Amino acid sequence: MTTVLHINASGSIDQSISRASTGTLVARLAPTRIISRDLAETPLPQVDETWINARLVPEADRTDTERAALALSDELIGELQAADVVVIGMPMYNFGMPAALKAWVDLVARPDVTFRYTENGPIGLLEGKRAIVSVASGGVPIDSAVDFATPHMCQVLRFIGITEIAIDVAKNTVSATAA
Repeated sequence: MTTVLHINASGSIDQSISRASTGTLVARLAPTRIISRDLAETPLPQVDETWINARLVPEADRTDTERAALALSDELIGELQAADVVVIGMPMYNFGMPAALKAWVDLVARPDVTFRYTENGPIGLLEGKRAIVSVASGGVPIDSAVDFATPHMCQVLRFIGITEIAIDVAKNTVSATAA
């Protein structure tokens, strides 16, 4: 039984190359369960002071306000924990990942939940999963000196414990003559 967490970060719905690519990738994986997270359809909030402070309070000591501040983060982390494979559609905007995807990163990188600090450095807590990141770029070559999105996403995934990462370079398969 394979569960795939399918994340789309493109703000473009109908003409998105990364969405088309991840759709194909997920279909090829033939999962028994798909968890979908569309960051354009359901935008995520930016972290704020309440969230930042609440994440450092031990769970047993949190107030109702702190629990509410972390509820969405808990939901997103639950999706990651349930997944065997994470498929991320990541368009490159202005040399980096879209703000919507950065908001997701900020909400899932939680101390003592998805990583912990040790005397030897951080340890990711989401081991045993793999990720496929489908990167779409209108002109910046993937893994070039000015591609800040791909290395950033790979670092985040490794940081939270997902070390088996494949990069898929999303190609525009739409014909120039298509309507």
